[in-house]
Amino acid sequence: MPVVSTGLTVPGIRGEFFNRYDEVKTFYQDLVTVLPSNTKTEVYKFLGSVPPMRPWGTGRLAKGMYTESYSVSAEKYESTIEVDRDEISDDQLGQIRLRVHQMAERAATHKDYLLAQLLINGATAGFHSYDGVPFFSANHVSGEQSAQDNTQSLAIVDKDDATVAEFKTALRKAIALLLGSKDDQGQPMSLTADGLACIVPPSLYVNALEAVNATVIGSTTNVLQGASRIIAFPWLTAADKWYLLKTDSAIRPFVFQDREKAEWTAKEGDSDEGFLREKYLYGVRARYKLTYGYWQYAVQTTFTTAA
Repeated sequence: MPVVSTGLTVPGIRGEFFNRYDEVKTFYQDLVTVLPSNTKTEVYKFLGSVPPMRPWGTGRLAKGMYTESYSVSAEKYESTIEVDRDEISDDQLGQIRLRVHQMAERAATHKDYLLAQLLINGATAGFHSYDGVPFFSANHVSGEQSAQDNTQSLAIVDKDDATVAEFKTALRKAIALLLGSKDDQGQPMSLTADGLACIVPPSLYVNALEAVNATVIGSTTNVLQGASRIIAFPWLTAADKWYLLKTDSAIRPFVFQDREKAEWTAKEGDSDEGFLREKYLYGVRARYKLTYGYWQYAVQTTFTTAA
């Protein structure tokens, strides 16, 4: 009896999957600190800042560091498609390959999706930063520093349709708020306004882009020209909220705990499913976790409609 070839050899389809996986444009790499993981749960100890320079005086003065920490457990993710043998026999290989490419796109952008969920829920109870309060909060306390706020609210004409000028005003205030954040010893966390990224909903993208690229807004020179990148996340559906992140520090606003990289697996004709049900399975799995890093490097802006 002749052997029926699926045309989807495991090495070949694996190569197609990872070729497309590597081609997909994603944003999370520039917004997170990537930390390799060797265990299911990692304990992240966010040490308070080192003491500032002081006059030598009578000699060195050693100071302990304020320590805050929290535990993060990796999660397992998968995506699997089932292909009927008849689909392959009926020369549907091209369509099946397209589905594999789509799977690669979904797998690659999943980290961006998770990052969007952290942003969306960042002000909600249970979505805590390492200091025990919601990531976006007016009650952040570190060391002996008084409570700090990494949120702002701005009244505009229509909260769901911010103009270029209104976004520029909000960005200016958000930058000032970020630069004003202090560590546990009262020292500035951000010394420069470099490495900024605005994460916005698609409805705000064009106006936000113009606000940071235009030479003149209205009749005024745009001093914020080139101040930030603008990134539109399709999962951000609330038109009245956007986020400013500082992304050029050792510890960024978010942490990506990389436990096991994407792994491709195929079960074809010689598998139980292939023999008993004539179903071929193709899937990807990985283990990782996206969580919060330094709240001092993130500001949430909420627009409200002026009375």
